[in-house]
Amino acid sequence: MHINSNFDSGNIIVKSSKKAGDIQLEIRIDNGSHFYQWFHYRLTGAKGQACAMKIINAGKAAYTRGFKDYSVCVSYDREHWFRVPTEFDGEVLTINHTPDKDSVYYAYFAPYSMERHADMVAGISESPLVEQEVLGQTLDGQDLDLLIIGNTKSRLKFWVTARQHPGETMAEWWIEGFLERLVDEHDPVAKKLLGEATFYVIPNINPDGSKRGHLRTNAKGVNLNREWNKASMENSPEVYLCLEAMTKYGMDFHFDVHGDEALPYNFLIGIEGIPKLTQKMTDQYEFLVDKMVEISPDFQKERGYPKDKPSGADLSIASNYIANHFGIFSTTLEMPFKDNANLPDPDQGWSPERCIRLGRAFVDGFWSLSKIL
Repeated sequence: MHINSNFDSGNIIVKSSKKAGDIQLEIRIDNGSHFYQWFHYRLTGAKGQACAMKIINAGKAAYTRGFKDYSVCVSYDREHWFRVPTEFDGEVLTINHTPDKDSVYYAYFAPYSMERHADMVAGISESPLVEQEVLGQTLDGQDLDLLIIGNTKSRLKFWVTARQHPGETMAEWWIEGFLERLVDEHDPVAKKLLGEATFYVIPNINPDGSKRGHLRTNAKGVNLNREWNKASMENSPEVYLCLEAMTKYGMDFHFDVHGDEALPYNFLIGIEGIPKLTQKMTDQYEFLVDKMVEISPDFQKERGYPKDKPSGADLSIASNYIANHFGIFSTTLEMPFKDNANLPDPDQGWSPERCIRLGRAFVDGFWSLSKIL
């Protein structure tokens, strides 16, 4: 029996693996920070054995509420991910599983590796509608990819950013579905949308954290979604380069894609607390929320985060800073690590396939939004 995480987006420390029924593990902390919760590892040689894998430092993870009513993601082929029984006693997260095959992968959520990112960017860039630009390099020397989609002379400029927090892999699954539909030249909604808006998409704004297997930070241990009002090439080149490009190209709307550890729902976050809030921004937010409720049963508006008090927004957060600085409507999508409680799937929970479908559904939402911008 062997456990390994020495691969793209892998994260686990093996403390003891002598007995299948008492495997003891720890999650590695994000480099240079105190955050941890993401894990991703491979187990081999345990076919037919009842394994109890105990993550013994789970009780001090970043968001322990995320482990309540949570089930781990498992895959044999790294394509189809399903859930297996998982218990959390407040200190230890125990994964109970008897593998059917010699090799099996476990992860906090279905991983989206940098290799898959490279394949996705290369595939999408084959479309004549797409231009690819490298904004610069990260601290680990990886490229920061920007995809420009559509006619740059369109009247609107829409920006979409994803995966500031690398462990929130559902964000890039969403991007995959969104982009595939957006460049479908046979899709009438996508064609009409691109007639109105040019899209500037950064599919993964935190490549270093993604490859390193971090939950929330970049290579230096910096939380990018707390850097927007103080970005620097020393600490957060990803945000700095993104803001340079936003200023260069201009923008009329910004959409940031994330995942939430605790809440089992899909929802948008408002910008009620920014100092320069306008009624127009509020109306656009409410319009998009109501439209997405109509479009997708996987989306809802009853559950989400508490609203910020007037002028009480944290301007280091992307959607708040961008809305306040550029004077446009900006919002954040949150998706669950667990399942959509309003439409549960006992086998897979919230899954890559459902992220992809929701990404495709937002093409309809953005088409509707474009008509009122």
